[in-house]
Amino acid sequence: MDKEKTENEKKKEVLMSYQKEKRRVRRLEEQLEELRRNKMSPSVTNDGMPHGTDKKDLSDYAAKVDEIEQELVAARYSRICAFQEVQKRIEAMEDEREKDLLTYRYLEGLKWEEVAVRMKYSWRKIHYLHSDALEHFEICA
Repeated sequence: MDKEKTENEKKKEVLMSYQKEKRRVRRLEEQLEELRRNKMSPSVTNDGMPHGTDKKDLSDYAAKVDEIEQELVAARYSRICAFQEVQKRIEAMEDEREKDLLTYRYLEGLKWEEVAVRMKYSWRKIHYLHSDALEHFEICA
């Protein structure tokens, strides 16, 4: 039983890799947006003294934006690769219902209840079908 559980956990990890990459891209996009938003409204020192523009701050900002943008490009590529890999493995399965279930759950990111509604099955039946789908899902393609 332990071996089967660890095998299923590995399969779920492969299946969830696309959603994991999607979340990573979203975090980087939010980080970049926050950085840009903070730079658009710089802090003001109101001490009555004249201040010049701090070129060091601007170059640090540009370097950080560039760094995050490069990470974002790499993360988007990784997300596409994860999607294609998971989709290829799902499509290699024989049972169409199992393919639909795994696609809805792991590629579209639907909740179990939404999968059940979309497939017109009970929540319990979806979990039985998911168990069968995991059994038939191959992690070595």
